[in-house]
Amino acid sequence: MTATQGPSAGDGVTGTPDTSSTADVSASGRDTVAEVVRQWRAVHPDLDTGPMEIIGRINRCAALFQQAEDAPLRRAGLTRPEFDLLGALRRTGHELTPSELARETFSSGAAVTKRLKTLTERGLVERRGDTRDRRVAHVRLTDAGREVVDGILPSQLSYENAVLSGLGPGELGDLAGLLGGLLAQLEGRLGVLRA
Repeated sequence: MTATQGPSAGDGVTGTPDTSSTADVSASGRDTVAEVVRQWRAVHPDLDTGPMEIIGRINRCAALFQQAEDAPLRRAGLTRPEFDLLGALRRTGHELTPSELARETFSSGAAVTKRLKTLTERGLVERRGDTRDRRVAHVRLTDAGREVVDGILPSQLSYENAVLSGLGPGELGDLAGLLGGLLAQLEGRLGVLRA
């Protein structure tokens, strides 16, 4: 049964897609989220586990992507949050305040301050005070920081291409559109502010 069809006699939950389809089978022959859903259906057959099938898979995919994708970062001695700060400075192309970096990276101000201290000590970013307001700092990449970002990014994109290589161009476009729409909806509903 597809998500757009009505419930089948065997799905156990009205309106919930049947997770026994081929979409549930990974390269190892199993989908861990499908097993979790089956277990919850046995405990609470009256509940619609449909959202769990989407959100659980998004979370699981994100965790698996990051495990392997972080390897280039570890080799460079960086954490993902540190690289996110460097990446924000590189892609925006100009100085940012710690508050702007917090918004760009969806981090707390305290976390950004701690990461900036480490990156400054490593010579990857520089901070300068605002001439009009001493409480404000402006952060920019150093040449070394730019080299680190530009050195890591190609290997990360290569990894991401390899991970997604099982999907065709149409599927990739559809998935990107669906996730983009979901993200925009969630950010609007939750009041997420972007710089």
